[in-house]
Amino acid sequence: MNEKPKMLTFFDWASVILLLVASYLVFFFAPMEAVMGNVQRVFYFHVSMAWIGSIGFLLAVFAGIAYLKTKDRKWDIVGLAGIEVGLVFAFINIVTGSIWARPIWNTWWTWDPRLVTATIAELVYIAYIMLRAGIDDPNRRARFGAVYAIIGFVSVPLSFFSIRIWRTIHPIVIGAGGENGEAVDMQMTGDMRIAFFFSLFTFTVVAISLVWHRIRLGQLQDKVEQLKVKANM
Repeated sequence: MNEKPKMLTFFDWASVILLLVASYLVFFFAPMEAVMGNVQRVFYFHVSMAWIGSIGFLLAVFAGIAYLKTKDRKWDIVGLAGIEVGLVFAFINIVTGSIWARPIWNTWWTWDPRLVTATIAELVYIAYIMLRAGIDDPNRRARFGAVYAIIGFVSVPLSFFSIRIWRTIHPIVIGAGGENGEAVDMQMTGDMRIAFFFSLFTFTVVAISLVWHRIRLGQLQDKVEQLKVKANM
């Protein structure tokens, strides 16, 4: 494998420092929410996880389009990295959502439209990983991955807009909510907004670092696969 880029090392150290600062802002700087109490602090991580999961899946869409145009397998590596990292963050988003919901909704799970659509999106991309693992030919696997990533992304905006389309108890962070049982707008103080947006920035940097590492690992895996193909010729 090529020598680790200095910029990647910078992102690694920046991730550690930013995580420490973000943790301080979430647990000590941001005020306790008046109604939900300290459990509301999960919100800062919960939304950040959803944001990074969506960005990872969107990266796979762009990589898929680039592969279909160029047939260069480097884009398949980028797309796979985006989906794998996105899957991890999306899963944490679901878990933190359950932790947040337990004391507020008095249940770990409810068939709320946002929870259901978020879980569907997670399952769509888990299926992506499983299905591409069953394809031996690298080029056919890359072509399948590109098309699947583009089509599968439909599940992501569906999850985002679910609380605006259907009646739901899930709060809306961006935009006004409704009445009569519909989603409600989540109001934040100035200090809460600082912690919130800093958390988004922090986990974006963390995600960049993780995706970059996964791409480098994918490049090494691709070289090994090419050597195996040559050895069997």
